[in-house]
Amino acid sequence: MAPQERTSCCEDDSRQNHGIDNLSNIDLGFVNKGYQPDSDKPTENVASPKKEKKATDFDDLLPYVGEFGLYQKILFLLMIPFAFFVAFVYFSQIFMTLVPEQHWCWVPELANLTVEERRALAIPPKSEGPFSHDRCRMYSTNWTLALAEGRTTPDDEWPIVPCTKWEYNRSDVPYDTIASQLDWVCEKDNLAATSQAIFFCGAIVGGLLFGWIADKYGRIPALVGTNLIGFAAGVGTAFSHSFWTFSVCRFLVGFAFDNCFTMMYILVLEYVGPKWRTFVANMSIALFFTLAASLLPWIALLADDWRTFALATSAPFIMAAATPWLVPESARWLVSQGKIEKALTIMKKFERINKTKIPEKVLSDFTESSLKTIKENEAENRTYSVLDLFRTPRLRRNAILLIVIWMAISLVFDGHVRNVGSLGLDVFLTFTVASATELPADTFLTAVLDRWGRRWLACGSMVISGVFSLLATAVPVGGPSASLAILGRFAVNISYNIGLQYAAELLPTVVRAQGVALIHIMGYVASIVAPFVVYLATVSQELPLLILGALGIVGGLLCLFLPETMDTEMPQTLQDGENFGKDQKFWDNPCFNRKKPEDDEENPGRYTKRNSVTQNQEFVRAIPSIGSRASIRASIRASVRSRRQENGV
Repeated sequence: MAPQERTSCCEDDSRQNHGIDNLSNIDLGFVNKGYQPDSDKPTENVASPKKEKKATDFDDLLPYVGEFGLYQKILFLLMIPFAFFVAFVYFSQIFMTLVPEQHWCWVPELANLTVEERRALAIPPKSEGPFSHDRCRMYSTNWTLALAEGRTTPDDEWPIVPCTKWEYNRSDVPYDTIASQLDWVCEKDNLAATSQAIFFCGAIVGGLLFGWIADKYGRIPALVGTNLIGFAAGVGTAFSHSFWTFSVCRFLVGFAFDNCFTMMYILVLEYVGPKWRTFVANMSIALFFTLAASLLPWIALLADDWRTFALATSAPFIMAAATPWLVPESARWLVSQGKIEKALTIMKKFERINKTKIPEKVLSDFTESSLKTIKENEAENRTYSVLDLFRTPRLRRNAILLIVIWMAISLVFDGHVRNVGSLGLDVFLTFTVASATELPADTFLTAVLDRWGRRWLACGSMVISGVFSLLATAVPVGGPSASLAILGRFAVNISYNIGLQYAAELLPTVVRAQGVALIHIMGYVASIVAPFVVYLATVSQELPLLILGALGIVGGLLCLFLPETMDTEMPQTLQDGENFGKDQKFWDNPCFNRKKPEDDEENPGRYTKRNSVTQNQEFVRAIPSIGSRASIRASIRASVRSRRQENGV
């Protein structure tokens, strides 16, 4: 999964200039000292100008209701079904369209013979390739007469014709799939890849549609709507009897990817205090999503039929209908719509369940600040377009690089997900092990991202993924090849989690949400190609891994042409984005080339430390930009939450 960054680093650090419906200021660090006042600076007995009173925003209410109290723990656990839903949506089609590798023409007249006798009599032998028999052609003769003559071997003069029906050796895929029922083999063996590409087309449309619904009507209606479409289309999938009915249903199921989880992900992170957001954001993916993906192949085996499997992985989506009674609407969205009283009602519920109390003075200040921010936003006339990213040379270069790199990451990730059937081992066990690599990848990245930086880590993980993929083609098919391919999957998991965070940190605030949305959608476009890359295994078993390896290495090396964003101030304006990283050198590395603090004051464009909050932040998947119509991959994983005025909405 799957199914696709961090939050406060995705927007500027100043909350005073942001709309209320903005999660970009969320600090997601574990480190408590990041939230201590900047008290290490000595105070001086000198007159200073009177500072303007700090605006009270939504994050200022959370310490009073509890940053991870009982209600937040309940919401965290309520993420479990939605994490399962997105894993089911993303991966289930793989197990509906599997085709047993061993298949050959079915000859009804020979039904009374054993499999070996039928194959020996009716199927032409092959001396080349991994199979000893032809999988797409058969001898044509009068079989009744041949049986009457007692023939057990074919006559060399019998004509050879294409198959019209097939039979399968079910030792590797022990249940009926739609591909085996409808005989998507030989001349039709591209239909499984085509239906998967159609699914991703639906994901693009669904991201745009439910992004608009989330902005217009709220996060809860969007969350319920996307899951109910996933339910209806998933159940409809089970009753498909042709390629086109199956593809239409999968297109509609694509609407649910990945908003069926993203909306819930955003809502829960809104209500969790800053010190707990890294834990909630990472563990919800690393534990719940990984568990769901790892269990999925065994659900398919237990179902023992693709229609039962489709029902089993779609019917639970109906539980989302209970969401309005269990999950509160986004308080930030309510405030952005001027519904401050409804937002405060939700906070009262937090007070009641967590047994806490927000001082009336704080509530009054919050209401006053919210009204003021809304008026300021309404007075803002300047709008920006994603096209602004391409008007100046450096910004244009960075934007194009980010798009190309993210497309490479998406294609390599999805290619590894779908290539498990070509690794020469049990597809169900291999998929489980490969999915489980998400957990150590997340843990490793959390530990090193803010120490090693984005640029070299993105490059290294992509290149390593490519190298392992290429090595997998140079060893025997089976255990050695599968082990190297799984290591490649582990490495690209790391790249995937860096990708959109890197984009969100590099793009200027005024076009950040729209830019991240564009990059995210281009990743879907690349994912459309991934099933056809995997399909090339029908030509040569090594081709998919060769392509994934080459793309990984090229994509990784391209990362070195981007500037480093660790410990730097985020670009706010288009001019900031154009100038960002000008003073950095190609071989600069934050591990070995840090400037001393006194030098940073002279050269602020290079590895300047952020304030104490952002300096101590840990890695976390970013909150998807609902306003900009972005969504998470298993993925994904997420994008950047945005101000409505940044989207021009």
